[in-house]
Amino acid sequence: MVTRKGVEFMNTSQAMAKTVVNRQKAIETYRDNRARTEALFRILSQDAYYERPVPLRHPPVFYDGHIPAFAVNSFLKKGLGHPGLDSDLEELFARGIDPSDQDTAEKSAVSSWPRREQVRQYVQNADAAICQALTSDTIESEKNEVLHRGQGVWTMLEHEVMHQETLLYMWHRFDFDKKTCPANYTAVGVDQSSAPTENMVTVPGGEATLGAGLNDVTFGWDNEFPLMIVDVSAFAIDAHNVTNENYLAFVEAGGYQTPEYWSVDAWQRLQDADRSHPLFWESGLGGWHWRGMFERIPLPLKWPVYVTHDEASAFARWKRLRLPTEAEFHRAAYGTPNGAERLYPWGNAEIDSSRGNFDFQHWDPVPVGSYSAGKSAWGVHDLVGNGWEWTSTVFAGFPGFRPMASYPEYSADFFDGDHFVVKGASPVTGRALIRPSFRNWFRPSYPYMYATFRCVMDIAER
Repeated sequence: MVTRKGVEFMNTSQAMAKTVVNRQKAIETYRDNRARTEALFRILSQDAYYERPVPLRHPPVFYDGHIPAFAVNSFLKKGLGHPGLDSDLEELFARGIDPSDQDTAEKSAVSSWPRREQVRQYVQNADAAICQALTSDTIESEKNEVLHRGQGVWTMLEHEVMHQETLLYMWHRFDFDKKTCPANYTAVGVDQSSAPTENMVTVPGGEATLGAGLNDVTFGWDNEFPLMIVDVSAFAIDAHNVTNENYLAFVEAGGYQTPEYWSVDAWQRLQDADRSHPLFWESGLGGWHWRGMFERIPLPLKWPVYVTHDEASAFARWKRLRLPTEAEFHRAAYGTPNGAERLYPWGNAEIDSSRGNFDFQHWDPVPVGSYSAGKSAWGVHDLVGNGWEWTSTVFAGFPGFRPMASYPEYSADFFDGDHFVVKGASPVTGRALIRPSFRNWFRPSYPYMYATFRCVMDIAER
């Protein structure tokens, strides 16, 4: 093993040995992923299959076909030279839409979707073909870049985990009568007691490692490479995410009616959306409520607030603070006083359910600071789980970026200056995606994702 800043990495020969795909494990993971996706679809009523709860996205029928079709296109076709199963469906389900506004989304809408029975038959055929390939085909080879170190397999598996979260962003917007609530569902921390007192902790200047070396990890998406080390000046950061209670003060102070707190573009987007509070909040008889996945409950004051980048930035300006950069998030999450870096905020111990609200432990957020075993070396809570965290960093590739062979458009199509990096994880982020190098990104006014934030301020080191 070699060590960089206190974190152990594999050398090239060890990495190659580790990344040989375990066929049985890959099949089990594929089937487990498919089982979870099927369970998520069973939440919806049958008549919701063709509805569009999020105007900027296709209806559920698309995602039912897209997940296996992506596996066929990226793994079977590109990696193994497979002819595919149904070229029309594989073209239809190849890729979703990411429009900047509803008018553009309408122009991209599909006028007629296949019958549910046809889609379900394709899904079954695709699952069978993929499992057969994982059982007997050459799935790792240096002769094909898609198969190099099993890239096609890992791409297919993690892609589904990502979309499970995407599905729930959509499911969240369906009316409650379109969904079946799980028998064991319960919301945690919904009493009206106050959130922890706001406080900031100091993080001294030092280095932050972003991304990863190509030979240092089993798999990563193209925007995670190559490794980049950044010098970070000292700063202070909120020990907890901004809560609904904290954000309520901004709303009640007229934050949504004061253009000075918003950038010119953000203010225009806010007016176009005609919103005066976070999308997850609803007002009415009895005051503010939270629109949960399965019920509408009085606003949980101790939960992290879910907002857009525009809203988070406006709150920070109101507080005379700012959002952290991606490098500052890394320094707060993985840095330590002795200069070494951790694999996770809590240390190098493996991920488990005591470290944060992620991997479908809960359908909703929980009160901030609920997982003290997951705090960072500086005492910052919930850096992984309970909500993705907005940064001020515009999404772009690291110096030396190269598109990945199995999905070359994955990142590069979004290097447009109109997406911001989010880090961490939400309650429904799968465990496979919880690693320091993983990067997510969204448009600054996209309101549907489970994203919270915390503020920082510059400090002078003595």
